[in-house]
Amino acid sequence: MQTNPVIQVEGLRKAYGPLVAVDGVSFGVGEGEIFGLVGPNGAGKTTTIECIEGLRRPDTGLVRVLGLDPHRDSAALRHRTGIQLQESALADRIKVWEALDLFARCYPRPADWEELLAQLGLAESRNTPFAKLSGGQKQRLFIALALVNDPEVVFLDELTTGLDPQARRAMWDLVADIRRRGKTVFLTTHYMEEAERLCDRVLIMDHGRIVALDTPANLIHSLGGEVRVVFSAGPDFDPAPLRALPAVSRLEALGDRVTVHGHGEGLVVEVVNALSANGFRFRDFHTEQPTLEDVFLSLTGRAMRE
Repeated sequence: MQTNPVIQVEGLRKAYGPLVAVDGVSFGVGEGEIFGLVGPNGAGKTTTIECIEGLRRPDTGLVRVLGLDPHRDSAALRHRTGIQLQESALADRIKVWEALDLFARCYPRPADWEELLAQLGLAESRNTPFAKLSGGQKQRLFIALALVNDPEVVFLDELTTGLDPQARRAMWDLVADIRRRGKTVFLTTHYMEEAERLCDRVLIMDHGRIVALDTPANLIHSLGGEVRVVFSAGPDFDPAPLRALPAVSRLEALGDRVTVHGHGEGLVVEVVNALSANGFRFRDFHTEQPTLEDVFLSLTGRAMRE
C-alpha cells in the first residue's frame, strides 16, 4: 500500500448473486502515478474501477479517492476527478467547441478549454459535429472533457480500443503529458504493450483477485529469465525434437513461424543443434526478450474467455 495514497482500496468485495466479481481486493495508488489495471474478460476490472469512480457501491470494503468516499462525497469528487468511460457518446450534431463549453460551465473553476483544444490537436476540428469526427478525434475529445474540470485524478478506461497504431501512439503521448501536468492517472487496458510503456505499476486481476502488482520491469523479471527463440521453418519441420529439449518449456507454431520458449543460456545452442541434427531448414532466426504480455499469459492462462 502506498503512503498517503491518492486512491485507497481495502478489502473491496462486490458480488452479483452467486457470482463474486471482486473478492477482497486491496491496493493504493500514489500521487502523480500512472497506475494500470489489467486482466482477462470477467476478471473484475470494470467492477473495481466503477466502485472507485462511485458508479457502483461495493458490498464490503473501503474505497477512498483523495481521502473522500466516492458515494458519500460524490459531489465533491466530481470537481476533482475526470473520467473517460470505455463507451461514451455525444449528440451527433454538437460541435467540438460546444461540447467543451457546455461541460466547462458545469464546474466553478474549469480549465481553459481553448487551451485543451490546442493541446489535444482538436483546434482545427472545433466546429466539426461529433458525428463527423474520426475515432481518434472522438477519443481526444472525451479526454478533453475528462480534463475540462482540471481534475487531480483522471480515470481512463480502455483508452485506445479500436484505434489504429498511429492514433494509439498519439494517445500514449497524451497520457504521458497528462501526468506531466501533475495528474494521477488510473488506466485500464487490454493492450499489454500499452501498460508496459505507460504505467509506473501494473495490477493484474483474475477471477476477482489480485494475482500480481509491481512495476512492469519487476513483473517481467519475475519470469525468471525466460528467453524466446523465433524462426521461420521449412515444410519439413517437426516440433517433436525441440519439445524434447530440457531447456524448452513451450513451443508455439503459427504458419511457418515457430516460437520456442525456454530458460538458460544454452537454449539457443540447443535449438540450433537440434535443428541442424534433424536436417530442418530454417531462416530469420533470432531471440526475443519476455514482455508484460508473457507475464499476463503466464499468470492468467492462455485460454480464450467470454
